[in-house]
Amino acid sequence: MSLSVRLLHAFGGFSLDVAFEAPSGVTALFGRSGSGKTSVVNAVAGLLKPATGHIKLGETVLFDANRRISVPVHQRRLGYVFQEGRLFPHLTVRQNLLYGRWFAPRGSGAGFEHVIAMLGIEGLLERRPGRLSGGEKQRVAIGRALLANPRLLLMDEPLAALDEERKAEILPYLERLRQETDIPVLYVSHSMAEVARLATTVVLMDNGRVIRAGPASEVLSDPENVPVLGVRSAGASLHAIVAAQEEDGLTRLEASAGPLFLPHVEAPIGARLSIRILAQDVILSRTRPEGLSALNVLPATVTAVRLGDGPGAIIQLRAGEDLLLARITRRSALALELAPGADCFAIIKTVAVAQSDVGGVG
Repeated sequence: MSLSVRLLHAFGGFSLDVAFEAPSGVTALFGRSGSGKTSVVNAVAGLLKPATGHIKLGETVLFDANRRISVPVHQRRLGYVFQEGRLFPHLTVRQNLLYGRWFAPRGSGAGFEHVIAMLGIEGLLERRPGRLSGGEKQRVAIGRALLANPRLLLMDEPLAALDEERKAEILPYLERLRQETDIPVLYVSHSMAEVARLATTVVLMDNGRVIRAGPASEVLSDPENVPVLGVRSAGASLHAIVAAQEEDGLTRLEASAGPLFLPHVEAPIGARLSIRILAQDVILSRTRPEGLSALNVLPATVTAVRLGDGPGAIIQLRAGEDLLLARITRRSALALELAPGADCFAIIKTVAVAQSDVGGVG
C-alpha cells in the first residue's frame, strides 16, 4: 500500500509545499528542525487540514481539497506514535495494549501474542507505565498502535526523548517491525543514524519543501544531498553477510567488494546486515596501501565528485554493488586526480563503525 501526498499550506511566516510518494516499507521524513516534517504527518493523520492538495492511501482518498473530502481522524485508521509514549497511567501495560485492540475491526490485525513477542514486552504486561523505562514505554506505545490494525503507522521522532542507551535498546525492535509486518510506516526524524538504519525510502525536507525523495540507498549516498544531510553525519550504507566470529573479538563480514572486519557484532553466521559508514571515516588511496593498521581496504571506483565552497570535497564511490561516500579535502581530491571512473581503494578503520550503525536487513 502506497501513500501519495501533495500539500500546500501557509502558517504565517512559514509555508508548506510538498509532494511525494511513499511506497510500502519505512518512509523517513528527514530534515532540520522546523523543516515541516511534523506538519506533514499531522496532515496525513487529519490533525491539520491543508489549504489545498490531496492525501491518498492505497485506493482510499483521505483528503482532497478540490473535491472537499476530509476523512475524520477516527475514520482514517492510522496509528500515531509520538515522542513520548502517552500511555494511560492508571492502566497496566496489558490494558493499554488491549485498548488499542478495541479500535481494530473485529477479527482483523496482528495477534496479541505476536505483537508482544515481536516487541519483547512479555514481561511487562502487569506493570503500570510509571514503572517502565523510556524505551519500554515506546515499545508499548508501538504495540498499542499496531493492535489497532492501522493501515498506516505514523511515528513522529519516537526516539527523540530517549538517551543513547535506550535508543540502542529500541532500534532492533523497530527493525523487526519493518521486517515482520506489512504496515507502511511514515517516520519523522532528524537523526541520520536512525534514518540510515531503518528507512527504505527517504524524503529530504528543508524549509517546507521536498529537496529529494527516493530509495534510501540512493538519497543518502548522493553527494549533492550532503548540505541537507549534514557534513558530519553524511555517509552511506553497504550490505554484508556475517561470515565468521573471530577469536580476537572481531566479526568478519563479506561485502560485495570484499571482506570487512568490525568489532564483535551479535549476529549469527549468515545474517544479512546493513553497515553505515560515515564519509569522514573513509580514507582514499589510488594504490593498494601496505603497512596500515586499518584492516578494511575495499577496491572502489569514483562515480561522482562534489567540491564544496570551502576546503572540503565529497567523493561518491562504487564498491562492489554498494555506494560509499568519502569526505576529504579539495587539495587531496585534486592531488589524487579523483574524477568519475578513477579506480581507488577505500580504507575504513575497524573501530570507526559504531554498533548503533549496524542493523539487520529486512
